[in-house]
Amino acid sequence: MDDKERNDNTPVNGGGDNPDKKEYEDVCFICRRPESKAGRMFHLPNHICICDDCMHKTMDAVSQYDYQGMLNNPALMNMLNSQFDKQTHPAAQDGEKETGEKEEQEQEEKEKEKEGSGPQRGFPNISFINLADFMNDGIPKKQKLRKKSSGEKPKPILDLKSIPAPHKIKEQLDQYVIGQEYAKKVISVAVYNHYKRVATGTMDEIEIEKSNILMIGPTGSGKTYLVKTLARLLDVPLAIADATSLTEAGYIGDDIESVVSKLLAAADNDVDKAEQGIIFIDEIDKIARKQNTTSRDVSGESVQQGMLKLLEGAPVEVPVGANSKNAMVPLATVNTKNILFICGGAFPDLEEIIKQRLRKKTSIGFDAELKDRWDKEKNILSQVKVEDLRTFGMIPEFLGRLPVICTLEGLTKEMLVRILKEPKNAILKQYQKLLELDEVKLEFSDDALEVIAEKAMEKDTGARALRSIIEDFMLDIMYEIPKDDNIGRVTITGDYIRGTGGPLIDIRGNGYTLEDMDRMKEIPAKESPQA
Repeated sequence: MDDKERNDNTPVNGGGDNPDKKEYEDVCFICRRPESKAGRMFHLPNHICICDDCMHKTMDAVSQYDYQGMLNNPALMNMLNSQFDKQTHPAAQDGEKETGEKEEQEQEEKEKEKEGSGPQRGFPNISFINLADFMNDGIPKKQKLRKKSSGEKPKPILDLKSIPAPHKIKEQLDQYVIGQEYAKKVISVAVYNHYKRVATGTMDEIEIEKSNILMIGPTGSGKTYLVKTLARLLDVPLAIADATSLTEAGYIGDDIESVVSKLLAAADNDVDKAEQGIIFIDEIDKIARKQNTTSRDVSGESVQQGMLKLLEGAPVEVPVGANSKNAMVPLATVNTKNILFICGGAFPDLEEIIKQRLRKKTSIGFDAELKDRWDKEKNILSQVKVEDLRTFGMIPEFLGRLPVICTLEGLTKEMLVRILKEPKNAILKQYQKLLELDEVKLEFSDDALEVIAEKAMEKDTGARALRSIIEDFMLDIMYEIPKDDNIGRVTITGDYIRGTGGPLIDIRGNGYTLEDMDRMKEIPAKESPQA
């Protein structure tokens, strides 16, 4: 037995290692409460721990059986004694079988059992379970334990010197996200202030409030991509949840606390690390109050009310490794006071609500506005106010806990062209990397990029339309290129995207590389008098 196994099976208050040095907390196998709440633990084989309360309840349940009636049955006691003697003294038992008295008793018992009046073998109404049968199924080799909380204050994952300034955060976001300058500036400042608050706690006894963010933008504008990039740059735990699966407590669906459980899983079940992470709740507009409905909506306004304590900051008990509290898993207490919540949604039909509010201004006189003034406005979401979101169906208590509201503008044709080629992980760079593995160089003409952007604008699904378009016309190229090893370069043209032509294919010849072919093309162009 090594040291690790001996420490796991050592009682908490028993001799041996100091219990304060234990990194993890024991969890009751029956009620799933940790050692800090349940108290003393009884250690059984196979890494099973049972708290004092569950042990007493088990003994009380066993003591309710009528043992007195069993003791008053001499035939049953003789049968049990004979079985005990058979197991402990098999030689003596064999000697007794030779006597006539034992044979007569056995015959009498058999006759009584046939008639139905004799005692049955074994304990009546009691069945014993062999724990060894569950070694591979029911009983895990080691229970899932949460980290023991120490008396010292948790060290922040970021200190004041390591927190990047807002302009540095924005510079890093610019390498991955095209456009959305206002949204990147708002997020950079909000994240910078949030982690300064986490690192310092209080400043001159002034408690800094948490600045949660509400992101509003059309589909495909980069809401989720912004948050993913931000969490990767800051190297903090990130949990992305979908509000459409959340329901009111007591109904089928994910509990509201499941979003915190996902963050705890992203932090490797480290409570201190999870309490300083980021939670992004997508599709937040789907939990708005439904209009003109008489049925009970368990996934709308009630979910907003249940999320109030999470957004503001409160200790909540969340299951470790599951979405439901009813699962047989340990419960960990996570304080959401230092967790940054970012909510995002497309909010369809919000533009019409904004236009109706703007049209209520005077339409007579010198300062009159035309009714169709806002119909052609592309960035109408930038005019949003809290009252528009209340009209949409968000309750004021929920909006009050999201003080920072930033809007993302719709993507234009020029932005789509830049998205295709400028980011570090641009779509075109991904396909060029794939073809480099086949020693083929892939190029796109400027005309082709503009045609792809025009087709994406027609689909009106934002940047998501770019990949679907490229996947369509790259199918034949990715299928045909591995057939011929002589293909050296493929150039995608605008005519190929339009369907009126084909791609330009350069063939390797006489062992020339692509660089040699480029130099051979450039030499006649420079020296030829016709050029």
